[in-house]
Amino acid sequence: MRILLTATASYAPPRGGATRSNLVWLSRLASAGHACRIVCGAAGEGAPFPHHQSIVLMGIEDPARRVQVLRRQIEEFQPDWVLASSEDLGHALLREAHHSAEGRVVYLAHTPQFFPFGPASWNPERHAAELVARSAGVVAIGRHMAGYVERELGREAAVIHPPIYGPGPFPNLANFDRGLIAMINPCAVKGISIFLAAAERLPGLRFGATPGWGTTFEDRRALARLPNVEILPNPAGIDELLQGARILLMPSLWHEGFGLIVMEAMLRGIPVVASDLGGLREAKQGTGYLIPVARIESYEPVFDEHGMPRPAAPDNDAAPWVAAIEELLSDRGAYERESAASREAAHRFVAALDDSGMERFLVSLGASGAKAALGAGSARPDAATVESLSPGKRALLLQRLRRRGVIH
Repeated sequence: MRILLTATASYAPPRGGATRSNLVWLSRLASAGHACRIVCGAAGEGAPFPHHQSIVLMGIEDPARRVQVLRRQIEEFQPDWVLASSEDLGHALLREAHHSAEGRVVYLAHTPQFFPFGPASWNPERHAAELVARSAGVVAIGRHMAGYVERELGREAAVIHPPIYGPGPFPNLANFDRGLIAMINPCAVKGISIFLAAAERLPGLRFGATPGWGTTFEDRRALARLPNVEILPNPAGIDELLQGARILLMPSLWHEGFGLIVMEAMLRGIPVVASDLGGLREAKQGTGYLIPVARIESYEPVFDEHGMPRPAAPDNDAAPWVAAIEELLSDRGAYERESAASREAAHRFVAALDDSGMERFLVSLGASGAKAALGAGSARPDAATVESLSPGKRALLLQRLRRRGVIH
């Protein structure tokens, strides 16, 4: 298959769970022999992230030119599938994908704030929502987000969690005696206000924050004002990122799709104190220390240096967060029980993942059938199925999939 991924986010390096997930999926597809390309935003700052060397990556800064490049790539590359990721706030790439590759678009539903539908959307748009609903497939990385898509759009989404965690073994980084109370991507929507308030109330403990895609200059200034808070550099890998963390705080105030960093910390035995919001409950997999919060309900028409709208952030009491931290760090038994439960739940979750899930899904949609239907003048996205192939082509497809280990 030929697969073209498009999004406005940077992929060199990727910043955030959505871009890392997409790169992992494409790397798996490329390793299986499929030709993969990405049309995305320009390169930015951040930690490097390994991906398959055969992937052709085109980072374009100008939004209008990015749409033009996507159109040209669809014409020249003739992809079997165009994967339109939700990181496309203006929905221009989604519209172009449907215009130039109708019947071959799969929507990757990562970030509900970027969806053209639903109560969390920053830019709801009826026509773009209809395009998502008409896509040949919709993919979500968790059950919570799949339920959100079905509830708000009336469209079923396939749940395919990216094999992003690696093969292991995962080091046990739990440390009751020393280390940082850590936060990744401190910013308004991720709950920096709660993190700062907890650090202020616990001056005898060390806190550490790793800036991310949402961290503004003002956020950095607020962190630097507290003597017990360290601003950490972006590391080369997740183990280095979590090394030295005693606890991970995830005090998000917006609707999280899943929370990959929660699972990554739990795999390494680090207790996670998280908001009971969005997909974070699913990511926590039944472990403790989920704290109810008042979530962000609206945004102001003022944008920061990253182009993010300023949230009307509700007041949240940091007392439950302080209490959770104090309990974990004053009671070795509580810390070790949560660490062990987190590690066990995360290992169980990762062991059940299907590394070939995305390939299996795309094959089930029937890329060849989609192109044949398109050539016949059909624009029905549901016309593209494996059953539409001739018996000979179907047998050849099954033979190739068995050779690659995709089916048994």
